[in-house]
Amino acid sequence: MDSADNLLHRLKELNEIGIALSQQHDINSLLETILVAAKRITNADAGTLYLHEPEQRVLRFEIMRTDSLKIAMGGTSGVPINLPPIRLYDEAGNPNHNNVASHSSLSGEAVNIQDAYTAQGFDFSGTKKFDSMTGYRSQSFLTVPMRDHDDQVIGVLQLINAQDRQSGAIVPFSGDDQQLLESLASQAAIALTNRRLIWQLEKLFESLIQLINTAIDDKSPYTGGHCARVPVLTMMIAEAVNRTNSGPLKGFVMTDKDRYELKIAGLLHDCGKITTPVHVVDKSTKLHTLFDRIHLIDTRFEVLKRDAEIAMLRALHEDRGSRIEDRGAETIRAEYEARIRQLDDDREFLHHCNVGGEAMSEEAQQRVRQIAAYQWRDADGKMANFASIRSADGPFKPFLSDDEVENLNIRAGTLTAAEREIINHHIVVTIKMLESLPWPRHLRNVAEYAGGHHECMDGKGYPRGLTREQMSVQARVMGIADIFEALTAKDRPYKAGKTLTESLTILGKLKLDGHIDPDLFDVFIREKVYLDYARQFLAPEQIDEVDLSRIPGVNLEP
Repeated sequence: MDSADNLLHRLKELNEIGIALSQQHDINSLLETILVAAKRITNADAGTLYLHEPEQRVLRFEIMRTDSLKIAMGGTSGVPINLPPIRLYDEAGNPNHNNVASHSSLSGEAVNIQDAYTAQGFDFSGTKKFDSMTGYRSQSFLTVPMRDHDDQVIGVLQLINAQDRQSGAIVPFSGDDQQLLESLASQAAIALTNRRLIWQLEKLFESLIQLINTAIDDKSPYTGGHCARVPVLTMMIAEAVNRTNSGPLKGFVMTDKDRYELKIAGLLHDCGKITTPVHVVDKSTKLHTLFDRIHLIDTRFEVLKRDAEIAMLRALHEDRGSRIEDRGAETIRAEYEARIRQLDDDREFLHHCNVGGEAMSEEAQQRVRQIAAYQWRDADGKMANFASIRSADGPFKPFLSDDEVENLNIRAGTLTAAEREIINHHIVVTIKMLESLPWPRHLRNVAEYAGGHHECMDGKGYPRGLTREQMSVQARVMGIADIFEALTAKDRPYKAGKTLTESLTILGKLKLDGHIDPDLFDVFIREKVYLDYARQFLAPEQIDEVDLSRIPGVNLEP
């Protein structure tokens, strides 16, 4: 039996192992820690950790270690275990008590075997076959179930060949070994269950985030792509900054927790768009609401052309009795044809204005107002009245409504000032939603990171007008990611995706204008993050040859 001092030392070691297990966050590393600790505390040469798969009713090989044969499989070794799982029941549904690991899982009992070659009641044919192939001699076995807090077996620890601590000879596992291993198995099961629970909660949380993004995507496939790409680009920029070892940002370092926090912020950065009306988000033309109202205007032009034709025919008919000269009839027809050409030209002009692909001049806006003053006969019977052709007198109404004039005269893009306010309000909603959540400590900065991507370095952004000094590096990173994704996105309803040169030119101007962080822009260029992103998400025709010497604001010095 172990001496009192040795037992005390091993109990102290068990306590230290318990602390180490509670601090391990990666499941693979945790499982490996469990097996390595079990081998160390019992001085075993070999060991296997099995995990119970309830749905398949099997024990799956998770980690295998045999020191004397230098075998390390599963866990963090990178070497897969290709052995088939141990079935807990046969085809008829009978429990498998022939295998010692299966028996321990089914019965919930520890099994301590002095020598597998002489033991009765278990099938060790597989063990003996392994020994014959490797020259190994499997002798003492200690198999212990791992029970969680609900007393459910979640796995099995099996150790092979205990070694005498002085001579190194193979000896049976002692009663103290068994008690210590059972205690370790209990601690390990709780640590593993807790880690799994945390992992499941994290996955559930991320799934809920994806649910929100899916809802946004269902409203608009354009913003759905944006919600997926911005987090990726955000992490690419952040990792580039993390690699930087010179310049103003050389002190920026991210831990795994920091990465996860930024990832969550990226996924949630536009969650407020769930409240944004879809007709504003997807406004592909100036007159688009639930449909493009330009087609209503087309109908009105057809009414004008019909009325012009009627007026012409009426004029010809009225003057027929007065023996009108051919020259008078030609004049009437010429006026009609000129009017038709004018109406066709005006309709084509309004179609062009409706696209919103380029900035409108004041002359173009004035022409829209002139067309708006046309008079037409609507469905209520109100009459058109044109000076250029004869028609009956009567009440009339403007050809374009005030709302249509306002939309068609949008100087740039497709959104009115009121609609831009609606779009911009999404960040206010995002911040409100995120700040209302009870974030755990390792995610406490999510609202700040996600809520700052529309702020500017000079304090002219929104919604809070923050300056560079008032923002974290992560929030500034997300600002660049949001802009660059929007510039290059090829799935927007109102524009084509810009090339790399076009996008970097705009981004460089934003740097010089104090809109984005200049140091982050330098890293973005120097580390060629834009190119890595382009290869993943841009169409081939967008990836042009970039001449950095012609990009505004480029500074390649670290």
